[in-house]
Amino acid sequence: MDLNDAASSADETAVRAAGDLRVLIGRLRRRLKELDPPDGLTPTQLSVLSRLDSDGPASPGALATAERVRPQSMGATLAHLEERGLIERRPDADDGRRQVVSLTPQGDEGIQDSRRQRTEWLARTFQDRFTSAELATVTEALTLLGRLTCP
Repeated sequence: MDLNDAASSADETAVRAAGDLRVLIGRLRRRLKELDPPDGLTPTQLSVLSRLDSDGPASPGALATAERVRPQSMGATLAHLEERGLIERRPDADDGRRQVVSLTPQGDEGIQDSRRQRTEWLARTFQDRFTSAELATVTEALTLLGRLTCP
């Protein structure tokens, strides 16, 4: 095998790995979403709550940009979340014309419960389906896969 054949084989392997990982992540995401309580929240609403939890308070415009939706759509999403007592809006301390959106204690509790349930399911599934050696391999692979999101 010459260098061109080796490079071509590595390219094919990378393409196959990328496709397999994309499919696996999609399946895992759907399975984890099934664990969320049937509270009537849409994926966008859940995503906004999660973003507020991880990134902290934000303006409606910043949330719309981050979620890649129109400001009007974000307004409807925020209105529903506010109605349910999951978020609150306050005037921006730096610019009173703007609003800042943050989680309420109820919203924070809901997000934490949801994450805890998904983490517990995943941990149990690892324990039930993997040997210690396999789990060590998965942990090692996760470390390597973490480089996909590093600049």
